[in-house]
Amino acid sequence: MEKVEKNQIDIKMENQEYSVGLDIGTTKIVAIVGRRNAHGKIEVLGVGKAKSLGVHKGIVNNISQTINSIKAAVSEAQSSAGVPIRKVTVGIAGKHIRSLQHSDYIMREHPDKFITDDDIEALKDQVKKLVMLPGEEIIHVLPQEYKVDSEGEIQEPVGMHGKRLEANFHVVVGQMGSIRNIARCVREAGLEMEALTLEPLASSEAVLTKEEKEAGVAIVDIGGGTTDIAIFKDNIIRHTCVIPYGGGIITEDIKEGCSIIEKHAEQLKVKFGSAVPELEKDSTFVTIPGLHGRPDKEISLKTLAQIINARVEEVLEMVNTELKAYGAFEQKKKLIAGIVLTGGGSNLKHLRQLANYTTGFDSRIGFANEYIANDKNQYLKGPEFATSIGLLMESLKIRDKKQTVDDIEEAVKEQTKPEAAPVQAETVQPIQQTATPVQEQQIADERQENRKAKLTFGQSLMEKVKKFFEEVE
Repeated sequence: MEKVEKNQIDIKMENQEYSVGLDIGTTKIVAIVGRRNAHGKIEVLGVGKAKSLGVHKGIVNNISQTINSIKAAVSEAQSSAGVPIRKVTVGIAGKHIRSLQHSDYIMREHPDKFITDDDIEALKDQVKKLVMLPGEEIIHVLPQEYKVDSEGEIQEPVGMHGKRLEANFHVVVGQMGSIRNIARCVREAGLEMEALTLEPLASSEAVLTKEEKEAGVAIVDIGGGTTDIAIFKDNIIRHTCVIPYGGGIITEDIKEGCSIIEKHAEQLKVKFGSAVPELEKDSTFVTIPGLHGRPDKEISLKTLAQIINARVEEVLEMVNTELKAYGAFEQKKKLIAGIVLTGGGSNLKHLRQLANYTTGFDSRIGFANEYIANDKNQYLKGPEFATSIGLLMESLKIRDKKQTVDDIEEAVKEQTKPEAAPVQAETVQPIQQTATPVQEQQIADERQENRKAKLTFGQSLMEKVKKFFEEVE
C-alpha cells in the first residue's frame, strides 16, 4: 500500500509544472527549483548550494570537480524540493564573452501575408550564420528594433505586412571550448541543458524593473570571478560585457596585503570590509588567530578598507570604461535609472557610495526577492542569488512558451481534422409508456437499419481508400 502511494506521489510530482535554474559560478554553484503560482509570482520549491571547485573566473578549468559540485548542488535541491531534476537552464560568463552589433534582413516570399514569429526566427537564423573568429560561437541573437520596408523603429513587427523585414541585433559571442565544457559538465552530471543564458541577462530579469529598462539602466553583477555588465535603454538591450575581476581578487589582495590565509581573508572581507577607507576609524582593529602557536595578528580596519578600496576602484573604472563605450554620458543615451549593483560582491559595505562617486550615476543594490512569493525567511533576499533566480525565471519563460506552442499546435490539429461525411441522424420516436410490444419492435428495427447504413458507408469508404492506394502502387 505504501509503495503504491509513493508511486502516485512521484507521478504527481512528475506532472507538476516546475523549472530549474543552475548557476555555475566561480565561488558557488546554486540550483533553484520553482514554479509559477496563480498570481504570476515564483514559488521556490527547493534550493541547493555547493562550493564551486573547478571554475576560475567563470571558466571551467577542472571538469571532474565541476561535475561533482553540480551533482552536490542538484542533489540538495532535489531533496529539499522533493521532485526529480532533469532539465536545467544554465548561466555562462567569463572573460571570453564579447558582444557586437549587426544588422540583417530577409525578403519575404508572401508580403500579402502578415509577419509571424516564424519570419522573426528565420531572420535570427540568418544572423546565426555569421562567420565568427576561429573557435567562437554565437550564444545569443537579441533583436533591438525592426524595420519593415521603409518603416523603422518598430518594436514588435508581428502582425504587420511587408516584403523586407530588417532588424538591428545585439549578438553575444563566446569561446566554443568554454561552452562545450559547460555542456559536458551538465551532461556528465546526469542533466539535460534546456538553455544556455548569459548571466548578466539572467540577473537583469531578476532585479530590474520595466521602468528602469525603459529609462536606461546598467546592471553590474559582481560575482566571485567576474563582474558582468548589461545596459538597457528604451526596453532594449544595448551593451553586454564581462570583466575578468570579481570578489575573489579582493580576497586575494587582502590575503597578500595582510599576510593571512585565504579563509581568514574572506571572513575579514565579509564581516569587516568596507569600500571607503575614510569612513573607518584608525583606532579600530580586528584580531586574526595565529597559525600553529604563532602570535595573533592585529589588523586595522582602515588598512583593510584601503586594500579593498584600491581593487574596487579599479573594477569600477573598468565599469566606467564600458559605460563610456556604450555612450552613457551622451544626452540621448543617458542612463536615467543609473546603476543597479547585484551579485555577492555587492554586499560589500559602502560600495554603493563609492560607485556613485566613481561613475557619477546614482546606484542601488538589486534584490530578486520581489519576484519570489514564499521567501518568508528572506534566505533568497541576498543579491548573490540574483543570477540563479534569473535563470529560473528564464527556464519558466521557456516552459511557458513551449506550452503555448503546444496549445496552438493542438488547436490547429483539431481544426484540420478531416470532417466525416454527414450521416443522417436517427430519428427515434419517443417510446410512450402506452406503447405496444409491436410498436417497440418497429422502433428497434428502425435503429438496427440505421446502424447498418452507417456501417455500410464506413466500409465503402475504407474500400475506396484501399483501392486508391493499390492503384498508386
